[in-house]
Amino acid sequence: MKGKSNFGWQTSLADLSLILFMLSATALQRQPPAKPAPPAVVHESPRSEPLAVYEAGPGAPSLGAWLAQQAGDPRQQLTITARYGEAPGAREAALREAARLLGEAGTAGRSARLVVEPGAGPARVALAYDTPDQVARDLL
Repeated sequence: MKGKSNFGWQTSLADLSLILFMLSATALQRQPPAKPAPPAVVHESPRSEPLAVYEAGPGAPSLGAWLAQQAGDPRQQLTITARYGEAPGAREAALREAARLLGEAGTAGRSARLVVEPGAGPARVALAYDTPDQVARDLL
């Protein structure tokens, strides 16, 4: 005579699930400590495509003469970008160049945003419709 069991395949499946859970918990406990999170990514401020670009260099007209040729619009933003390399004193030279260009822009009646960043190449001045309030409206 065979005895009847009070549990079926559901109980066996529950037992197997419990065993799998315990094995997974044990494996997670034995893992090495988590690596620290990578540093936060710095995002550039949103900018539109430049309408006109001026690069300071030998034979280039003065920034004031170049600005006189550009149409004046209060929605336009003038951005002066000076780059510096790893050579000693390169950052200070880039700052002096940016200050010189800012002075020329001021003489021409324009205010400007200054960006001094690592990199190579001559100082660059861009005229674009990327004033902060205009860009913020465009992002909405």
